[in-house]
Amino acid sequence: MERVAITGIGIVSPLGQSAGEFTSALQDGRIRIVEAPWADPAAGRHAWVSTIEGFDPLAWMDARVVDGTDVFAQYAIAAAAQAVADHGEELDPERTGVVVGTTMSGVQSLAEAQRALDLEGPQAIHRKLNIKAWPNMAAGQLALRWKLHGPLLTVSSACASANDAIGTAAQMIEAGRADVMIAGGTEHGLTEILYWAQTSYGMSQGTADPAMAMLPFDVRRTGIVEGEGAAVLVLERYERAVARGARILGVVRGYASLSDGYHPSSPDPSAQWEAEAIRRAHADAGIAASDVDAIVAHATSTPKGDTVEIKAVNDVFGDRGDSLLVTSIKGSVGHTGAASAAMGVIAGLQAMQIGALPPVGGTSEVEDGARFRIVVGEPAKADIDVVQVNAFGFGGQNSSLVISRD
Repeated sequence: MERVAITGIGIVSPLGQSAGEFTSALQDGRIRIVEAPWADPAAGRHAWVSTIEGFDPLAWMDARVVDGTDVFAQYAIAAAAQAVADHGEELDPERTGVVVGTTMSGVQSLAEAQRALDLEGPQAIHRKLNIKAWPNMAAGQLALRWKLHGPLLTVSSACASANDAIGTAAQMIEAGRADVMIAGGTEHGLTEILYWAQTSYGMSQGTADPAMAMLPFDVRRTGIVEGEGAAVLVLERYERAVARGARILGVVRGYASLSDGYHPSSPDPSAQWEAEAIRRAHADAGIAASDVDAIVAHATSTPKGDTVEIKAVNDVFGDRGDSLLVTSIKGSVGHTGAASAAMGVIAGLQAMQIGALPPVGGTSEVEDGARFRIVVGEPAKADIDVVQVNAFGFGGQNSSLVISRD
């Protein structure tokens, strides 16, 4: 892949509603895990989520847009507004496109509409339900906001969605279909029906202790805590960014996406295809495994997911020890689904800028077997020039993205 510059970033997350707030909180090891509204501890029904506090959509869009959008689209609009402002140049409508990843999309609006139908009848259903709930409406709203006429796509590849959105957008720039792309992921799937479905499927054990609810790479882990939010990048043709004197935050160097082809939700225990996705991203970037300084891992705090990813990293990188630093944002913000990889990219960009990879929030008893350093307790200081971001999703969605300082 030719180098694609990152010239803008924006984020709405449980740890803050700007890139600075988010990355500072990660470096400090802060965690936001709170009791879910549907929890009933007295009845032994424990439930934890990672939520965004104090989000005001009217700070980012007018009331008409708010009325016609689900929260997942509102998060994307807010994150994209930050990223475009950070980009610092007026967008060319015919040479700018959008690719946004989402998994749950408007599930909250659909759940609310079903409840309204059951309790009050058809007249209670919001007349704009279709444009609120459809998955493509986050990307569509971004194109509408800036009156864009370039490529417009929505990606839904489970937890790999943001990696796939960013990788696809970079490939569009490489192919000459656009000069600038707005790309990232957004998610708002915090509903009671999905939570209890996940619990019954074994994704979470419903622990009574919030400090034990989300512990990536920790032997004490009990499963997933769902998070929410959006992270968006502005990508730009590298030569164009240099020519206009843009502030280049980092560079997309390589991307790979392939199918695990094993199970609807569990990774192949051999780790063969996760490892292959990592290797193909290296090949696309034109680098060796030894060039990678740090990884923002997928690391979902599940036994099958964490152990297979450790095996994949071991298989690709060998015995790197402290020369390969690995973290995960999920201990701090939960699993933000389609937004998680884009949030990981923002964490990686900051790590390169300040020379420190943030720790895995909450994790302290690291499982055996890793032939690399899982960062816990405090940030790991190092010269970080190349970061890899892994994202592996249900359905066998394996993706990996390589970003670098330049």
